[in-house]
Amino acid sequence: MAESVVLETEKREGRGSRLAAKLRKQKKVPAVVYGHKEQTVSLSVDHDLLLSTIRHGVRVVDIRMDGGVQKAQIVEVQWDHLGKDVLHVDFKRVSADERIEVEVPIELRGIAPGLSDGGLLDQPLHTLRIECPAISVPDVIRVSVAELQVEGAIHIKDLKLPEGVKALEDPDAIVVHVTRPAAAAETPGAPAGTAEPEVITRKKGEEGEEEK
Repeated sequence: MAESVVLETEKREGRGSRLAAKLRKQKKVPAVVYGHKEQTVSLSVDHDLLLSTIRHGVRVVDIRMDGGVQKAQIVEVQWDHLGKDVLHVDFKRVSADERIEVEVPIELRGIAPGLSDGGLLDQPLHTLRIECPAISVPDVIRVSVAELQVEGAIHIKDLKLPEGVKALEDPDAIVVHVTRPAAAAETPGAPAGTAEPEVITRKKGEEGEEEK
C-alpha cells in the first residue's frame, strides 16, 4: 500500500480554457472534488506533486482544503495529446472505512522455468480491476511465475490477493501463461505453408469427352 499523500489545494473561481491555461502557466492543474452528497468544489493543485503522485500509482490521496483534510480517490485524469502532462483531474470523496473500486497494475515476479524449455511468456492482462478498502489500495498485484511450465497458465482465480481485496473481473481470465512456439506445435512433417496445390492432369482428349 502506498504511503498517504497530502495534496495542498486552492479553491478555483470560474471556468473556461483561458483560466485553465493561466493556472497551467502557474504550474497548477484544474481539478474538481465531489461525492458523499456534498457540494462539488472546483480546485487547483500543484502540477509536479500531482504528476508524481499519479506516476507512483497512488489512487487515494488526502486533499487539504478549507482548513481541513478530506480523503479522495483519483477517478479521472485528463492528459495532453502526448500523454505527458495532466490537464485536469477529478477527485471523489471517500471515507476511511469505505470500499472502492480501482484498477491496479499487475507485476510479474521470477523467471518461468518453461522459458528454458523453449516456451514463450505471454501476459494478456496487465491491470486488474479490484474492490478494496479506501485506506489500503495496493500499489500493484504481484504474480510469481516461478513455477510456470510450458502450456501452464495463471488465471485471475489463482491470484493471491492481499487481505480485503476482491477481483472484479472474470475469474477464468488468463493473467499470464507460457505458450509453445507455433513451429513446435505443428504436426511433424513438412513445414506449414510448403505444401503445393494438387494438380489434376488429364490425358489428351479426356476433356473433350467429358463435354459430350
